[in-house]
Amino acid sequence: MRAARTAYPLKWRIMDTLEGVAAAIWPARFRRATPYLMLLPAVLLVGLLVLGLIQIADASLRTLDTTTFQFSDNYSIANFRRALTEPLFLVVAQRSLIAALIVTTVTLVFAFPYAYLMVRTRSPGLRKFLLIALFLPFFIGQVVRAYGWLIILGNQGMVNEALGLVGVAPMRLIYNYPAVLFGLVQYMLPFAVLMLAPALTAIPEELEAAAGSLGASWVRTFIHVVLPLARPGFIGAGVVVLTLSLTDFAVPAILGGGSQDFIANAIYDQFFRTSDQGLGATLALMLVALGSILVGLVFALFGAGTLAMGRSRA
Repeated sequence: MRAARTAYPLKWRIMDTLEGVAAAIWPARFRRATPYLMLLPAVLLVGLLVLGLIQIADASLRTLDTTTFQFSDNYSIANFRRALTEPLFLVVAQRSLIAALIVTTVTLVFAFPYAYLMVRTRSPGLRKFLLIALFLPFFIGQVVRAYGWLIILGNQGMVNEALGLVGVAPMRLIYNYPAVLFGLVQYMLPFAVLMLAPALTAIPEELEAAAGSLGASWVRTFIHVVLPLARPGFIGAGVVVLTLSLTDFAVPAILGGGSQDFIANAIYDQFFRTSDQGLGATLALMLVALGSILVGLVFALFGAGTLAMGRSRA
C-alpha cells in the first residue's frame, strides 16, 4: 500500500480530489453551459459600456441653460450643431486627427527596425537589453513621462542648457505641436513594437535565406518577403497606435501647455470647467464615432491583422 502511494505522486492525488469536488459542485449535466458562463464577464463588460454610451447619448441631446445652469427636459440636436459648426471644435478635431495619423506613421517607421532587431538578433545580451528597454517605460506612468520631457526640453531644461554651452540661444521646444507629436511617438513606440514582434517572429528565417540564395539582395528580400509577411503586425500596431493617439489626453495637456488641445481635452473642459455636460457628451460621442470609422476603414481595406480572432485575411 505504501509503495502504491509512493508511485502515485501527490500532485495527481490533489488533482483527483479537486476534480471530485468540481464534479460534486458542478454536475456533468450542467457542463454544456460552461462556455456560456465563461462569456458572462465579457457580456457584462460590454453591457456596462453600452449602458454608458446610452447615458452619454441621452446627455448629448440636452442643452444647458446658461442662466439657470439647468439642462433642458426636451431633446435637441443643438449640441451637435455647435460641435460641427464652431471653429474651435473643428480645429481641435482636425488637430487630433492629423496628429494621430502622423504619430501612427512615424511610430511604425521607428518600431519596425526595433522589433526586427529584437527578434532576429543572435546576441542574447542584445535581445535582453532591447526587451528591458522596451518594457521599462511601462513602469513609468504617462503623466510622469510627460513631465519628464518638460524637465528635459523646457526653456531651462537639459537640452537648452547644453545648447547654451556651445553658444546657441535657448529654443522653444515645448508647448507647441511638434512637442506633442514627439511625446506621443515616444509613448506609443513600445505598444507598436509589442504588436509587431509576434508577426515578425512568425516569419521563418528560412524564407529570407531562400530569397538570398536565389540571388535577391537584402533590400529586395526585405521589401518583397519581410514587409508583406509582416503586414498583420503593421495593421494591429497601426490600429492600436491610431486609437490611443486620437484619444490621448495627458500629452497634449502637458506638452501642449493648453494651446494644442485634442478632442479629449475639449471633452474635459466641457465637463469640468464649463459644466456643459451635454456638449461634452456630444464631443465624446463624436470621438467614439471618429475612432470607430477609422478602425472600420482600416479593417475594410487591410483586414484585422494580428487583432483578428481567427485566421487573418491576406
